Amino acid sequence: MFSQSPLRCLSVTAASHFDYIVLGAGSAGCVLANRLSEDPHVKVAVVEAGRWHRGSWDWWKAAMPAALTFNLANKKYNWDYHTVPQRHMNNRRLHQPRGKMTGGSSGINAMVYVRGHALDFERWALEEGCPGWSYRDVLPYFKKSTTHEMGENLYRGGNGPVHVRRGATGNELFKAFVDAGVQAGYPYTADMNGKQQEGFGPMDMTVTADGKRCHAGLAYLNEASKRPNCSVITRAMVSRLVWEHSPDGAEKRCVGVEYIDHVGEPRYVKASREIILAMGAVGTPQVLNLSGVGDPDYLRSLSIDPVISNQNVGQNLQDHLEFYVQYLCSKPVSLYPVATWRYPHLKALTGIEWFLRGKGLAASNHFDTGGFIRTRAGIRHPDFQFHFIPGCVVGQLDFLPHHGYQAHGGTMRPRSRGSIKLTSKDPRDEPLIDPNFLAVEEDMKDMREGLRRTIEIMEQPALRDYYMDSRLSPAADFNLDSDEDCDRWIRNSSHSAYHLSCTAAMGKVVDEHGRLYGASNVRVVDASAMPSMTSGNLNAPTLMMAEKFADHIRGRPYLEPTQADNGESLWWENANWQTEQR
Repeated sequence: MFSQSPLRCLSVTAASHFDYIVLGAGSAGCVLANRLSEDPHVKVAVVEAGRWHRGSWDWWKAAMPAALTFNLANKKYNWDYHTVPQRHMNNRRLHQPRGKMTGGSSGINAMVYVRGHALDFERWALEEGCPGWSYRDVLPYFKKSTTHEMGENLYRGGNGPVHVRRGATGNELFKAFVDAGVQAGYPYTADMNGKQQEGFGPMDMTVTADGKRCHAGLAYLNEASKRPNCSVITRAMVSRLVWEHSPDGAEKRCVGVEYIDHVGEPRYVKASREIILAMGAVGTPQVLNLSGVGDPDYLRSLSIDPVISNQNVGQNLQDHLEFYVQYLCSKPVSLYPVATWRYPHLKALTGIEWFLRGKGLAASNHFDTGGFIRTRAGIRHPDFQFHFIPGCVVGQLDFLPHHGYQAHGGTMRPRSRGSIKLTSKDPRDEPLIDPNFLAVEEDMKDMREGLRRTIEIMEQPALRDYYMDSRLSPAADFNLDSDEDCDRWIRNSSHSAYHLSCTAAMGKVVDEHGRLYGASNVRVVDASAMPSMTSGNLNAPTLMMAEKFADHIRGRPYLEPTQADNGESLWWENANWQTEQR
């Protein structure tokens, strides 16, 4: 018996045969497992390095929304990576958690559901060589993947696997933040995933009606794994793809996958149709390189025989950088009493309410509101995002033991490009993750302007009512007018938003259907296939991409593009964007 899950067990022989092998049970891999196994005539295998979290004593850490920080440094369910020293951030090594469980990073993320701006997808289709990926093309798949608690409309889904809802904690600080944004001159938006992203308003989260995190494992894989034609192989570290011998210059065909099981034994599975990499922006280029796909000179330097030459594999890495602007709160209305152990009885009662009823403060990710702005005139759609939380976080994981509140601010379309590289040809060695943050001066300019806009918003009258003495971070004596001071604080205080992407990009490594250049039966279906980052959190567009790719893999026509009911544009933009910042 190879691996154990609470749903079913799988006995793996030396060479099991499947039609499709999906590598990785993250957001995209779970979608593929479900959609491909809907056809009872095909056999699907999912190979995942992590575990099922169901059935273990700590299952609640991946199910309780408010427990999101528990797994951010838990190596049981998290690869817990760090970047290489960042040259433009004083050589800091930044945390890069990656999900290591069924559900992948959707099982450890902040559950924020943001699709990105419509013009992100127009850029993909019109500027980045990805026909069929315009906003009209992708909107049907966003809808297909979700069920929104507010019901279906032109933008929201009503019958999809992923449950989306609004925060309902009722904390007065959330409304104060939105009011502050409006007071600063920005618009209000009732739905950031609808026609108008720009502005301040409520945010969506992937949480079920009974208060549980709706990660991709829950939404897609649990159902798929109950089917007799879908096998989920957990605790399996992929070593490499195995190629069929072919003449030089011919397309390569992959015949199977080698992996290492949970006791260190090598295993092999065969595929008759396709092998689909869905291991994310780190794992996918890592396995491609280990399999001989990449820059030939680089591969030879690691004693890996080149199979397919493509210098773009592992390049083009993109990520969002963000900072936290924090204030102490003069009123006892923050999360402090339940987020720390200062009042253990309150923390315990909050947990008990969730365990018994699936409700209360533990049933929320506590990002009820947020915002998107343009940092300066001449930018067509928002380039800066805010998350707001009624508490102050220390070191990304712990709460400050005082009442407070903070805004996370970060640029959406950085120009800096990084890379994923191998440490060695041993798949168990951690890869070298280099986002190359702030390598382009324009990125620092955007962060600097974003910082000034953030503080301006946070010190509007709506939040002034909660202001205590002085700003906590950056400190009150910080010179906001000084570019040098702003840059120093940004370099020393910013963190990754954990949105790694674009390392096996459409148009560079794969075509617009996810098919690997130079191979006849290998695809990439995950955030690494994005040609460029979307403006917002990445789980929603990753789910959408997997739904769309799944149709092509099954030989189905893509869903009909969406058209606005009145023939007008499907998205809103400030009519004076060329001359006005807000």
